[in-house]
Amino acid sequence: MITSSNSAELYNQYQSAMRRIADIRYASAVLQWDQETYLPPKGAGFRGQQLATLSEIAHEEFTTDKLGVLLQELSSRHDLDAEQQRNVALTLEDYNRNKKFTAAFVRHLTEVINKSYHSWIEARKANSFSVFAGDLAELVKLKKEEAEILGYQHHCYDALLNDYDKGSNVQLLDKTFDTIREPLKVLLQKIQGRPQVNNSFLQQHFPKDKQWDFGMQLIRGLGYDMEAGRQDISEHPFTTNFNSLDVRVTTRIDVNDLGNMVWSCIHEAGHAMYEQGLPELQYGLPLGEAASLTIHESQSRLWENHVGRSMAWCRHYLPVLQQYFPEQLQAVNAEQFYKGINQVTPSLIRTEADELTYHFHVMIRYELEKALLENAITTADIPTFWNERYMKYMNVKVPDDKQGCLQDVHWSHGSFGYFPTYSLGSFYAAQFFTMAEKSIPGLDTQIQKGDAHSLLSWLREQIHRYGRMYNSEELCKKVTGETLNISYFLQYLQRKYESIYA
Repeated sequence: MITSSNSAELYNQYQSAMRRIADIRYASAVLQWDQETYLPPKGAGFRGQQLATLSEIAHEEFTTDKLGVLLQELSSRHDLDAEQQRNVALTLEDYNRNKKFTAAFVRHLTEVINKSYHSWIEARKANSFSVFAGDLAELVKLKKEEAEILGYQHHCYDALLNDYDKGSNVQLLDKTFDTIREPLKVLLQKIQGRPQVNNSFLQQHFPKDKQWDFGMQLIRGLGYDMEAGRQDISEHPFTTNFNSLDVRVTTRIDVNDLGNMVWSCIHEAGHAMYEQGLPELQYGLPLGEAASLTIHESQSRLWENHVGRSMAWCRHYLPVLQQYFPEQLQAVNAEQFYKGINQVTPSLIRTEADELTYHFHVMIRYELEKALLENAITTADIPTFWNERYMKYMNVKVPDDKQGCLQDVHWSHGSFGYFPTYSLGSFYAAQFFTMAEKSIPGLDTQIQKGDAHSLLSWLREQIHRYGRMYNSEELCKKVTGETLNISYFLQYLQRKYESIYA
């Protein structure tokens, strides 16, 4: 027991220790960002070594007996305020979890992840899953080992899911997807019985430099603070942060498909604005981190779909796009543009999917990951499993690995359990946006004028500022008065597509 110091002194010791660990972790994150944006190919080997060393050091610092004693003592004190108590409780929980892993395991996992990432890049270049399969198999083996180390009650996948959304489990996800699957199928069948809307205007030649310039204007207009961030190009769009004043995004550009860049920019800006809205004074502490990856996805999906695919957004940004691309878009009006960007059609690529069929993409990945962890399939079976599910759920034939099971970066990062957050985040987003519309007078008119300030301010006040103070369901109830209710999402889809498809 520590008895010689008062609680304020102890809390300061805890805060200093956590910020030192954060410094190490974010230094590693800078190297990871560089790896996915500017690292020359020959530097991959040493970069893996550097990342492994930093992850090992951070793990050792976070699992010292000294920190454990400090956390136990602080958790027994009764004179901390509510935020301090929550920080300590969450850190103790994280500490006990990390204590289960040896530094050697953490280092080895980081090395394998780094190797897997680079083999994924090479596999995409070669359009061959076999190039990635061996490293992925080793990574899957380690993730199974991680699940066993962490422990679980019902399903080994639960241990990994909990990393991304505390309390999430197979039972909950199976029930959620079983609830949503049939209504989505019915709505898709109704839409497929109507004349298809035209989105051919998106598939023209759009010069890379002009797309880039528009993307930069777009994310600034939404509220992304460029003095606290930057945008670059990467193989797969992502957001990373080193603190709330340094949050970076990437996009990718297809010169023959405008939609690829535009909505990935909006999606990643949604993630980034959440990170920029986290409390600066809580740097290194749980309350300076996102509530969960599910809530993170709710922010990106809210901006991408409820704002970026709305008629109000189209009325403002179509004229801007026409200035950049007069030859390609001059003949398109706002209604045609709105319908086109919301076209529903089963497709190959998750990140380019419409709001309805998007969730079949997520279900396929969820079912695949669960099967891998249950040993129902091996990594060698992934292309076959993937292709069969795409045909079963969406009647889509997968032509090759690059457009199929190699399209996502997540597995190369070891992010097993991440994909369900995309669907759950979409469901939360509909519920949050419904509340925002009720709370902000004239929100639609503001968006139509290109003014997203009120919405961003509302999100900062209702969601961003709390960090990890609340878990996903607690935060949802605080913001909307009830826990997750999928009916908001279904009603939103029904209203939207009844209008678009008459």
